[in-house]
Amino acid sequence: MTTARVPTSKAAALPVADYAAPVTASGRLSLPAGVRPFQLNWPYIIVIAGYHVVALLAFLPGYFSWSGLILAMLLTHLCGLFGINLCYHRLLTHRGLKCPKWLEHSMVIVAMSCLQETPARWVAIHRRHHQFADEQPDPHSPLASFFWSHIGWILVHQPELSRLGIYERYAKDILRDRFYVALERYGWLVWINLIQMPLFFAAGFAAAWLLGQSPEAATQAGLSILMFGVFVRTVLVWHITWAVNSVTHVWGYRSYDTDEDSRNNIVVGLISNGEGWHNNHHADPRSARHGHRWWEMDNTWLTIRFLERIGLATDVVAPSAHLRAQAAKARLITRGSNGVPAE
Repeated sequence: MTTARVPTSKAAALPVADYAAPVTASGRLSLPAGVRPFQLNWPYIIVIAGYHVVALLAFLPGYFSWSGLILAMLLTHLCGLFGINLCYHRLLTHRGLKCPKWLEHSMVIVAMSCLQETPARWVAIHRRHHQFADEQPDPHSPLASFFWSHIGWILVHQPELSRLGIYERYAKDILRDRFYVALERYGWLVWINLIQMPLFFAAGFAAAWLLGQSPEAATQAGLSILMFGVFVRTVLVWHITWAVNSVTHVWGYRSYDTDEDSRNNIVVGLISNGEGWHNNHHADPRSARHGHRWWEMDNTWLTIRFLERIGLATDVVAPSAHLRAQAAKARLITRGSNGVPAE
């Protein structure tokens, strides 16, 4: 994929007032500027609610199948690991490794099938989170409320996330690649998620038909594979990702004294393939390895190491050798940077 050569510039500085961290009368962090009065994001609300309803219906006797459930578990693991963790987060957002463009773009398609925004927007929001972690401009801090950090921030309009300037400030490097520009311009997030639905149904129907089942039974099998392979899987990946935003800034242990409230949460660390070692990540954002201790299982890191061994990952960033020494001397300052080095 050819790239458009655009000069790189560092993120523009925000006004001083944007760095303030005002709290409400209850002691909570105020919501990001411009959020109140709430303007509900109805397209997102309808889609998220609809996916949850269909995911629940999948467990009714008429639609449930063990093959569908196993498929949902397998795809939750693979799509979350390759699409969200490895590609969106560690590769695109923090540049913790490099991959061949064909592999990078393939993983982006997988990530988009999880219905978690386009690559440029996902990267921009996450980089803003690092720059203002647990301060008012943070798009999803649980210091405002746990519900807000988990899902509430998606259900309302946030003016700071709607301005075109967020791409210029946080995702300019992503949009140098014309592939990502096309994804934004032509609405491929919607198309990818619509196209996968008949594909899952057809796969389930064909498998049952080839096994000699009746058309009615094959149709039921197709619906089960569709509901588990798309809707249940998407909802599970959503909540695992959202738990990193919410749970790992509230509960867990801190290996590093960082200037925000990130935590290492064992449960989230395990179910998210390593994303739950969040305090480690905030302490060293560029590192492609989030599990810093031997028992902090990080399947995403193990996958990256495997890709590196077979020549499909290069320039892999390991944890800073000086991190623990720095942490022992003083508190680690992590805010003010989006975690991406200046080029």
